[in-house]
Amino acid sequence: MTSYRTPLSRARGLGAARHGAAHWIAERVSAIALVPLVLWAVFAALGLAGTDYDGAVGWLSSNPLNPTLLVLLIAVGFWHMHSGARVVIEDYLSKPSTRAAVLILNLFVCTLAGALAIFSILKVALGGA
Repeated sequence: MTSYRTPLSRARGLGAARHGAAHWIAERVSAIALVPLVLWAVFAALGLAGTDYDGAVGWLSSNPLNPTLLVLLIAVGFWHMHSGARVVIEDYLSKPSTRAAVLILNLFVCTLAGALAIFSILKVALGGA
């Protein structure tokens, strides 16, 4: 069958749903934010390498900057993980019902794991450990 439509006419409606650029920018911003946070975490972990549990609890509860940066690292890290996994799921799962289920599972797992990590940090930092 011969199509009398122009290439532009055939391409319309097949492109981005006007949200791809925002997701792309958010992924890059979270990646940039993770660079100093991960560097800080590596240096903090190296400093804590010779301490025991009580030393780590003392480090976390002694300075408010430490739990704040650790919570930021966890929040941004899990957001970045969720965004990256979402892109992979959207690109490689073609069946709409499976894609929707896995996207929801991705959101729940990332949110639950991030919330548990942040709760644990705050519990130790505020003296409830």
